[in-house]
Amino acid sequence: MSEPAHEKVLARVVREHAGRLAASLVSLLGDFAAAEDLVQDAVETALRRWPAEGIPERPDAWLFTVARRRGLDVLRRESNYRAKLALLLRPEPEPRDDRLRLVFTCCHPALSLEARIALTLRVVCGLSTAQIAAAFVVPEPTVAQRITRAKRKIGEAGIPYRVPREEELGERLGGVLAVIYLLFNEGYLSSTNERAQARDLVDDAEWLAALLANLMPKEPEAAGLLALIRLHRARAAARFDPAGRLVLLPDQDRSLWDHAAIAEATSLLTRTAHTHRSPGPYQLQAAIVACHAEASSFADTDWAQILVLYDMLLRLAPSPVTRLHRAIALQHVKGPEAALAELADLPLKRYPLFHATRAELLRALGRRDEAHRADARALDLTANPAQQALLTERLNW
Repeated sequence: MSEPAHEKVLARVVREHAGRLAASLVSLLGDFAAAEDLVQDAVETALRRWPAEGIPERPDAWLFTVARRRGLDVLRRESNYRAKLALLLRPEPEPRDDRLRLVFTCCHPALSLEARIALTLRVVCGLSTAQIAAAFVVPEPTVAQRITRAKRKIGEAGIPYRVPREEELGERLGGVLAVIYLLFNEGYLSSTNERAQARDLVDDAEWLAALLANLMPKEPEAAGLLALIRLHRARAAARFDPAGRLVLLPDQDRSLWDHAAIAEATSLLTRTAHTHRSPGPYQLQAAIVACHAEASSFADTDWAQILVLYDMLLRLAPSPVTRLHRAIALQHVKGPEAALAELADLPLKRYPLFHATRAELLRALGRRDEAHRADARALDLTANPAQQALLTERLNW
């Protein structure tokens, strides 16, 4: 393995375990800032030592041991070190995976919704500031400020680390759902140049969604999010070709889709809809994906139904990204000119899919020079290697 490739593997292994480490340390210490400092120290130590020593058999236990040792050094200098010292000295051979608990803690209603989500994605899920900024489609400094303010408020307000009481879960649910959804999105199509997709993040998101659905069986949006993730995962085998290039939906080999998983996820969504009769954004998104997944071919897609679902989604949870996706559906109902008009005032100039969609619509209208410029702008904005390859191929047509 080449040196840069080896470094990427090391960095990925460290990142995969950082969220679990943070959850374990916050669980022990009840202090977000102290836990994050210890995680950072452990990560830096791993990146310094593992290239020479090799990746340990148990990376999570190794990181926890390093963080605990560093924590002991720090706590010995604090006036209240004795109580926390006892916690750190407590045997814990298997670092606990308390991420759902920590997600609920970070999603405290004292914080703004944006701050809750950003803090949780950073501290619990281990996403970088750049990845979180890509998820929100905002500049990195904006996200960094949100995270800093959230940490400060948690410290100043003395927000405790505990699982909320049952009557408190509902007010935190929106943030928890958003965290899991954005974690899945980052795994499904990465915003970094390291890899096209991050299956470990997708696995984590599905696992957390399943835990949440079991914890809150009366919340239809929890089941809707789980169905949404499973419907997307069901076509994972067709999303990339053997060379790792992205395969768009019209060109995917649907025989590679997991049709049993599609049927199971669709059944979960149908049962949820019939039982609760309370449609929400995640259920509607899952219904849209189900329309795609149940079509025998791209030509057989029920675009009219998809457009209706997007209209419902926009009424419940309006957003520029949802309007963009609705415009893509509108293209197949009313044509590219109508779809292009819908994009005119969208504030998504930093979002690569916005420019790639414009390019597709402009090409359909025969405006090739404008389409070329839009694809070039999309290429400038994306770091994902699979997206870059696809856009470069378009530019060379």
